[in-house]
Amino acid sequence: MSDATVPTGSTPHPPTVGFVSLGCPKALTDSELILTQLSAQGYQTSKTFQGADLVIVNTCGFIDDAVKESLDTIGEALAENGRVIVTGCLGAKTGADGSNMVRSMHPKVLAVTGPHATQEVMDAVHAHLPKPHDPFVDLVPNAFGIAGIKLTPRHYAYLKISEGCNHRCTFCIIPSMRGDLVSRPVGDVLSEARALLEGGVKELLVISQDTSAYGVDVKYRTGFWDGKPVKTRMLELVQALGELAQPFGAWVRLHYVYPYPSVDDILPLMASGAILPYLDVPLQHSHPDVLRRMKRPASGEKNLERIQQWRAACPELVIRSTFIAGFPGETEAEFQHLLDFVEAAEIDRAGCFAYSPVDGAAANALPGMLPAALREERRIRFMEVAERVSAQRLQRRVGAVMQVLVDSAPGLGKKGGVGRSYADAPEIDGIVRLLPPEKISKTLKVGEFTRARIVSAQGHDLLAQPI
Repeated sequence: MSDATVPTGSTPHPPTVGFVSLGCPKALTDSELILTQLSAQGYQTSKTFQGADLVIVNTCGFIDDAVKESLDTIGEALAENGRVIVTGCLGAKTGADGSNMVRSMHPKVLAVTGPHATQEVMDAVHAHLPKPHDPFVDLVPNAFGIAGIKLTPRHYAYLKISEGCNHRCTFCIIPSMRGDLVSRPVGDVLSEARALLEGGVKELLVISQDTSAYGVDVKYRTGFWDGKPVKTRMLELVQALGELAQPFGAWVRLHYVYPYPSVDDILPLMASGAILPYLDVPLQHSHPDVLRRMKRPASGEKNLERIQQWRAACPELVIRSTFIAGFPGETEAEFQHLLDFVEAAEIDRAGCFAYSPVDGAAANALPGMLPAALREERRIRFMEVAERVSAQRLQRRVGAVMQVLVDSAPGLGKKGGVGRSYADAPEIDGIVRLLPPEKISKTLKVGEFTRARIVSAQGHDLLAQPI
């Protein structure tokens, strides 16, 4: 759960909106847009439900645990405040009888919208809590100019380049909630990126449902930014982001990159240092038959070969991925194929979910549903292999000097701190634990880079000495 407090404008007693953001980074960017609008219009936001004039809950509806968390949070907000607006993926879900799930479970909510519905949310806020002033009069406090308000720490920010997805993976219901792919205009993306960098952001995390497909929906049409033509395509966007980030010494990190052949063109940018040599690739499985049942895009048979080619082009490349164990019909041989793949591909960071029969997913109708205990047992076996591979990869870092972005440094780091290397995305990967600097004059500052020598690997993390 993420929340934020936004300073008020000049109104003596501005209306207050409690705000809760659940789910993935894509939902977080939706929350940022809503918070930007609220602040622009003079509303104050609050971390708590009590005392707020109303509450907005941005929900997640992807897996059962997320649905339960969202419904429980809505119930808590109703109990403590009573005036609740619901938005996000759960707002688009229906029950078995076709009725809206949120309204069926919590009929007292003021309004319900689906994801990426900023204007609908604001319309609901206006209906129940009139805006206090003209949005064009007062400046937005704590914002990054046109990039608006961010809920992340000030030194990194998510940059969403598109919404929705054209794929119809059998285990996923995101397209039914977020719709087909809609790419943002390339000029808008680059303008937001520049505003973030000028505001002090040191790491841009590029996100979408399918980053590799950026621009497919508009046939890669040529857009314009700063008077120059830029094609609406991943390669040209990433090139421009790298050029933007370079004067600021900032990182550009790519997430949700499907392993299409077009990704090969990105590797030279990573090898040259224009963007981070890091790819978040949602592979989900390795066996061709399982991938066909999943209806996954790209050719699963060539994923190992492609990864090996990527590593040859950029030896420093770090790959993180997510996988599903116990997919309907998965045989022991198919699962062993997955274990062998993780070792052969040397996946640096791997997460795994036991298959969850998400309500509405086509995979639920596939034959061969495995018992829950077996699904969980395979997840555990997978993670044992994945963690061993990760530990072996991390051990190679010992003795190296790496650039570390400082995330925490109490007392200017005199007693050490916490940071991340290029191999570590925030919140999902490991960290670099920084020892106290040996030089008395050396300090560590949050949001700044420091060079550090890796002295040991500890589980998913590294221990380093600032130099």
